Amino acid sequence: MQPGDDLFARLKRSSFRSRFHLGAKERQYCWDKGPETIDSHAADFIAKRLAPAHPPNDGKQTPMRGHPVFIAQHATATCCRGCLAKWHAIPAGVTLSEQQQRYIMAVIHRWLVEEMNKPR
Repeated sequence: MQPGDDLFARLKRSSFRSRFHLGAKERQYCWDKGPETIDSHAADFIAKRLAPAHPPNDGKQTPMRGHPVFIAQHATATCCRGCLAKWHAIPAGVTLSEQQQRYIMAVIHRWLVEEMNKPR
């Protein structure tokens, strides 16, 4: 499973999703830490906050700021199980498979790469 252009086109048409961007602080954090560390953080957040069938505080477990991955999760609708069901057809109430977790990682990674490559 790989995130497609159609998903990113739909996300860009969403007035809520399209308002998320990395600020100067988050961009610098990405530069300082590097993609491997940021991907590691994303994998950890996904495993702990999204992968369980019934995550604690689902819908409120991902802050809207404070880390580049949190911003990316809201921009890509990978922030909670409800958004995963609505936007990615990943059903709620079932533990995420390794393949699903890798897909979510790919979505977040792609958004971050696109965001980091935008001219400022």
